Amino acid sequence: MVLFLYKFIMMRQLTNEEHGRLDVEGFKAADKNKIIIILDNIRSLNNIGSIFRSCDAFRIEKLILCGISTPPPHRDIHKSALGAELSVEWQYFEHTTDAIINLKSKGYHVFAVEQTTLTIPLNEFNAEGPLAFVFGHEIHGVSPEVLAVCEAAIEIPQFGTKHSLNVAVSVGILLWEIIR
Repeated sequence: MVLFLYKFIMMRQLTNEEHGRLDVEGFKAADKNKIIIILDNIRSLNNIGSIFRSCDAFRIEKLILCGISTPPPHRDIHKSALGAELSVEWQYFEHTTDAIINLKSKGYHVFAVEQTTLTIPLNEFNAEGPLAFVFGHEIHGVSPEVLAVCEAAIEIPQFGTKHSLNVAVSVGILLWEIIR
């Protein structure tokens, strides 16, 4: 009990200055993790904004938006991204398969994050080199034509009654697991 009281008295929340975070220019100049996130027809602008924040937090190389995934600037993206859409490099492709073919030509290994008959559990996934991960539509998932051009599919193991996680949550979990 005494130890708990000591920690409670000594612990306080850090101020923004104490975090030592990069500004936008510093972020853009900093080395990035060789990871690209690809959004295959994500419809929710709030999810897109949250994904920008996770990409910023884990200092990934780029976010690629495809199909109906709305690119910045948009107030609903900004509301969730809190400015991360200004720091994270992004690109738009009309067709997700074009984005994947482009990345493969540059040496990237591209994986879908999807539940399939041949899924690799995230906790068993191991790959090297520049990596790209495709996340699909909130209801329909990664499209079949996109799955066909990915090297494999990765699944985040789940143990509840629901069969899927929110796409923005999934991006955060995957990035944490890959980067740690």
